Amino acid sequence: MTAARVNNSEFAAPEIVSTIHQRSLGVGIIFGVASLIAAILPGTREQFFHSYLIGYMLWLGITLGSMAILMINHMTGGAWGMVIRRQLEAAVKTLPFMALLFIPIILGMQHLYTGSHEAGAGWSGWLNPDPKDGHLVMMSHTYLTATGYIARAIIYFAVWIIVGFALLRKSAQQDNPPVENLSPRFRRIAAPGLILYAFTITFAVIDWVMSLDPHWISTIYGFIFIAGELLSAISIMVVIETIMSNYEPMASLLKAKEVQDHGKLMLTFTMLWAYFSFSQLLIIWAGNLPMEIRFFTRRLNSGWQEIGLILVIFHFFVPFFMLLSRSFKRNPHQLAWLAGFMILMRLVDLFFYIEPNFHKSVLGGIAGYWLDLVVPIAIGGLWMALFFRNLRSRPLLPAYDLHAQEFLEYAGAAHE
Repeated sequence: MTAARVNNSEFAAPEIVSTIHQRSLGVGIIFGVASLIAAILPGTREQFFHSYLIGYMLWLGITLGSMAILMINHMTGGAWGMVIRRQLEAAVKTLPFMALLFIPIILGMQHLYTGSHEAGAGWSGWLNPDPKDGHLVMMSHTYLTATGYIARAIIYFAVWIIVGFALLRKSAQQDNPPVENLSPRFRRIAAPGLILYAFTITFAVIDWVMSLDPHWISTIYGFIFIAGELLSAISIMVVIETIMSNYEPMASLLKAKEVQDHGKLMLTFTMLWAYFSFSQLLIIWAGNLPMEIRFFTRRLNSGWQEIGLILVIFHFFVPFFMLLSRSFKRNPHQLAWLAGFMILMRLVDLFFYIEPNFHKSVLGGIAGYWLDLVVPIAIGGLWMALFFRNLRSRPLLPAYDLHAQEFLEYAGAAHE
């Protein structure tokens, strides 16, 4: 296949993408209205912000996880990344939207970082430190300040957007001739980009999630979130590629080998999440220090232990053994169902990390937990609408990439 024979229209996203875009927008608006009502009503306002943080971390994680996988593919190469590269880029392109969606978290800081006020379970937060807690008072005047919180968030998003759009800008060049090998340039962006991603997301989850309980610390906390983001990102890519595989051009581009590779990535990130999570439990439990072990003593009592057991079984053991099967990983529809389930488990995982900071018992906030589903669906509907809008704006393959030319010959999708 020569560059002169490439026709980008042959690689345009199928019409189903426009249909899903419209439906996602409708879902986002409907659930968004329900979420706004909950934010306005005094009885549900505080729970809204708890749920918003859960939903926001889920979809931001998918966005950043997509950028990380994109950079990993630029560093390592492989057909597994070529077939989903434009999907990953469409997700990265939503970063400015996610930056905008961070505003409600800033507006709701007083509902998130003033501590738990539930009877028998309370502690002061860094926005409202107990005067008797000298260490927290000091932290609330140095690092954990409202100004510092906002300033650091601006830095995080600036880094992510700059790295993301540097990758997108180079990729856009490959929609037009001549055929070029831009891999060295992509690697020069991806190598420092992965390091910056690891550092910034670690500090971001410390600011946004760990500081919900400012007395508790974990040095592996950021890596647990990185593993979860990578898993949720590859999972949603599997779901989307499977939907599009019923239509051209994805029907010709997606082969069993690439599906299997994506299943291998799901298995890898599942094991990585389990390893980091177990390491955190083992190290903190062995140390048995009061300020560290409180995270687990709280989550292994009062009904929260059932949520933890669900995660152990359905976030690790079940997908782990299913993904060991080669035939399972090569079946796109079976893999897509598991991928969708893993996204749900990621939501449960975030629920397990965030909600116990506000309720001593799992039953303490049960009347408002419906928002933990409604708000993430609202954010997800809007995110998916923007994602599919981005996806249909460009060809599904960077046809003037030298490696894409090789991939087309391999996939049998070249048109003579």
